[in-house]
Amino acid sequence: MSDVVLINITGRDRKGLDAKFTGILAEYNVNILDIGQAVIHEYISLGILAEIPDSKDFSSIFKDMLFEGHNMGLKIDIKPVDSKNYEKWVQSQGKERRIITILGRTVTAQQISAVASIIADNRLNIDSITRLTGRISLLKPLNNPKASVQLSVSGKPLDLLDMRRRFVEISQKAGIDISFQVDNIYRKNRKLVVFDMDSTLIQTEVIDELAKLAGVGEQVGKITESAMRGEIDFKESFRQRVALLKGIKQEQLSQITKNLPLTDGADLAAQTLKNLGYKLGILSGGFTFVGDYLKDRLGFDYMYSNDLDIKDGVVTGKVIGDIVDGKRKSQLLREIAQKENIALEQTIAVGDGANDLPMISIAGLGVAFNAKPVVRQKASNAISSMGLDGLLYLIGIHEREIKKEVKQATIF
Repeated sequence: MSDVVLINITGRDRKGLDAKFTGILAEYNVNILDIGQAVIHEYISLGILAEIPDSKDFSSIFKDMLFEGHNMGLKIDIKPVDSKNYEKWVQSQGKERRIITILGRTVTAQQISAVASIIADNRLNIDSITRLTGRISLLKPLNNPKASVQLSVSGKPLDLLDMRRRFVEISQKAGIDISFQVDNIYRKNRKLVVFDMDSTLIQTEVIDELAKLAGVGEQVGKITESAMRGEIDFKESFRQRVALLKGIKQEQLSQITKNLPLTDGADLAAQTLKNLGYKLGILSGGFTFVGDYLKDRLGFDYMYSNDLDIKDGVVTGKVIGDIVDGKRKSQLLREIAQKENIALEQTIAVGDGANDLPMISIAGLGVAFNAKPVVRQKASNAISSMGLDGLLYLIGIHEREIKKEVKQATIF
């Protein structure tokens, strides 16, 4: 008759440790039912759930494991597992799973505790915790440090909406971002990322910069803010603002593109995603002359925006063709996904304004980036504590892989 045992090995890590202990189990033809390992600051915690085919071998295995553990300075704990408890554990597989990602400049025990408390209140179990960012030097601290921790949880939340609301409250109080997404096959197989442009890929609203050139900055700024808060229909507000730009000379437009401030992390995010095989697009309510520039600079595959009407080298105050608003952005996302033969669940949409909500809401992963309050409240995922490269952590990419992709791109 077989026995099921749980083996826990803890202590200072060293090369060959796994080979040594699994080798002992192999001598007794043991079957591995589950295995997990974590190493923190050179200390290992190795867990093995094993089936011993012949229960008579239990004492011999126990003795051999303890002996080897003593020689290596490790603590060995072996406990029998009741058959009923084991079967209960087997039947529990298939539960809903979610990924909770914490982003910030630093991650504190208080923040982890607050998040873990909400998870516990919703009767969810934390199955694993992974650090996605690199190790932090205390002697040579970075000017703009990044910290990201990913938690994998299982179970069905008691109140999903309340859970998200509490995460938002913690985010606002602690200055961190907490993203919450379903863990399924699509999460690991995203293929298309679309970005808003103004205040997302670049750190400004181009229409505001044009307004300064035209001497109508204050008037346009008020309309822009109202539109981004969702108080005015985007198309109407856009027409009002563009009308105020009448008279700007065409040569002045190129001056703006040369001085556009890219958002922190935009280059790194675009380069890493491209190297990983993602298709990238810009879906913007801004202007084509800027979108084309960014598409070439960042190596994007698609760009949709608005064309300023120019006659005799002067802006007329009108737009050519249909205006790209929120509804149009969601349509374009569907069209691109269909063209690339990609399911919507495999898409990611990133934006900051109310007119980005339609595409954010239908994408597999919708992200509010440095977003206005109305957008952040409605989006399940948000980034505001770091640059656009924070998106890479939401996808689950470890910092060492980000650096690897950038290094390879530099070499080739």
